[in-house]
Amino acid sequence: MIYEEIPIREEGSAEYARLQVYIQDTPHDGSLKVKRRPLILICPGGAYMRTSYREGEPTALHFLSKGYHACVLRYSVAPVHFPTQVLEVGRSVKLIRDHAAEWNVDADRIVVQGSSAGGHLAASYGVFWDQDFLASRLRAETEELRPRGIMLSYPVITADPKYAHTESFEMLLGDEYESSSEKVSLEKQVTKSTPPCFLWHTMEDETVPVENSLLFTMALRRENIPAELHIFPEGAHGLSLASPVVERENGEGVQAECARWIDLADAWLERLFG
Repeated sequence: MIYEEIPIREEGSAEYARLQVYIQDTPHDGSLKVKRRPLILICPGGAYMRTSYREGEPTALHFLSKGYHACVLRYSVAPVHFPTQVLEVGRSVKLIRDHAAEWNVDADRIVVQGSSAGGHLAASYGVFWDQDFLASRLRAETEELRPRGIMLSYPVITADPKYAHTESFEMLLGDEYESSSEKVSLEKQVTKSTPPCFLWHTMEDETVPVENSLLFTMALRRENIPAELHIFPEGAHGLSLASPVVERENGEGVQAECARWIDLADAWLERLFG
């Protein structure tokens, strides 16, 4: 196993912004059939005020157990504002591609996963990855930035006041909240180049209402983007894996029926990767 923490620096990035890299040994001595592994790039949630541990390393360890490489992006949060965070995702994707031979990464099978506000960031990358501002500021060819898919856990999506997690947008946009919220209301930004998407949410989520995932899925449907959505009847916000692995100190954060989401996601990845 290679474990590294690599600084991620874009204009405006916080000093702590970094990519936590978990790369599995992949010997080429004939002992393993696999030669290159897909990689899951994880964006934890935290309302753009922090990045959650529970939605970071535990998720990475799950995907490692399935034979993938994994990275956790500790992206910049408030008072750092949009689009720095999206640029940090793009820089991470480019860095992974640049190290693909060294790390034995299948560079055409990089999937971005995010939870809550991290889901907003992952979805933002899904809708903005081919826009000129990313390629020009990252000094990259657009195709170098293409994700194979997007996985979203109870994501922040819409700035519509009826369903928005307003605090996330205020932290992301700062003084530009009123003028820029439409641009980062992601159900309005889906295009035909948005990659396939897996989403899950709960009906009981009172922090980020389920309408966020519904609106994004309907936007994907309009553009004929392959999408898989799972809605569980029970469960609070911020469940992460929803298993005892991520149980909070106060006993919360476990919802047995919701813990099935990761098995559904594994099956989706298998189909996505063929």
